[in-house]
Amino acid sequence: MPDTSNDELSPASRAMLALQGRVVDAWAAAARTNLNKARRLPDPILLNTIPAFYDGLAKLLTGPERASDVSAIAQEHGGERARLSGYDTTALIEEFQLFRRILFSELHAAGTALSHEQRLAIDDAIDGAIRESVTAFAMIQSALREQFIAAITHDIRTPLANASIAAQIIESRAKNEPLKILARKILDNTARIDSMTRDLLDCIVFNSGEHLPLHIEPFDMAELVNETFGLSENVVVDAESVPGYWCRESIKRALENLFGNAIKYGIDGKPVQVRVSAEKSRVKISVHNEGDPIPATQLESIFQIYRRAQAASGHRDGWGVGLPYARRVAESHGGSIIVTSTAATGTTFIIDIPIDARPFEGAPTVA
Repeated sequence: MPDTSNDELSPASRAMLALQGRVVDAWAAAARTNLNKARRLPDPILLNTIPAFYDGLAKLLTGPERASDVSAIAQEHGGERARLSGYDTTALIEEFQLFRRILFSELHAAGTALSHEQRLAIDDAIDGAIRESVTAFAMIQSALREQFIAAITHDIRTPLANASIAAQIIESRAKNEPLKILARKILDNTARIDSMTRDLLDCIVFNSGEHLPLHIEPFDMAELVNETFGLSENVVVDAESVPGYWCRESIKRALENLFGNAIKYGIDGKPVQVRVSAEKSRVKISVHNEGDPIPATQLESIFQIYRRAQAASGHRDGWGVGLPYARRVAESHGGSIIVTSTAATGTTFIIDIPIDARPFEGAPTVA
């Protein structure tokens, strides 16, 4: 749609447009005085889309059909704030609120009267712009964060692989046991870091709304559990044979995450119990440890990416993505993960999934 010429605008729109420079300059000065995040921004970045946003508000007084322009400009403003400034959402909201105050103050000082309906229209448009701008800001921030994490984790894995190869050579050629032990420690820790980076990359994928890719194949769940934990210390495995169809790699990594979590927060010397059982057309894999319970108010938050329960606050190892990853694995198989935690019974995580997960291969999951 071609832009409305000034001759076609209402008197109120033309009066507002005549004050654009005055209002924008007053807003910029107030922003630098009142908003810490705005003080060091160069003028072009600070002003950003504010002049265009002001024009959109002015033209809105001619007719509601101009509201779409205001919405689009607000989205662009939020995206540019995310990319080009040190803003957070609070600063973004505050600058819109400041703009509202400056706008009405300058209109009043210039003797430009608006009707009650016109003030409401501008108020509603600014409220909508805040929502649109914050949404765009959050989306861009999330994308930038994920790109950064993905780049870092990919870059880490190459030197990590080189370190692992070097440690393997040292272990195979070392002639004394202390050196072999050190090499094995390096291998164990490089493997742990590699697992953490893979978890982080997968969490980026499913946190963006994409489904977790599965490679479904037939195997016995008891064999996988024994393979994963059979040689581990401080674990008791009770696994009945349950043949089925699942993604072997993702199930194994989910179980390793649950087991690592149980070891980390369990009582030293108390074994972790891993159990496999079948019920009707479903298989249940439980991982149990004794120790301080997870507060009931945090049983959901521990499954949110980068979040941990208060009991975990003293533990710095890991990204806080292991449990979210385990949940997404269960959901990608058409199942769920359940947690119970009390002081009397300890903490138990149960992966409950269909014995045949082939219908869920490639199915989308809820982000």
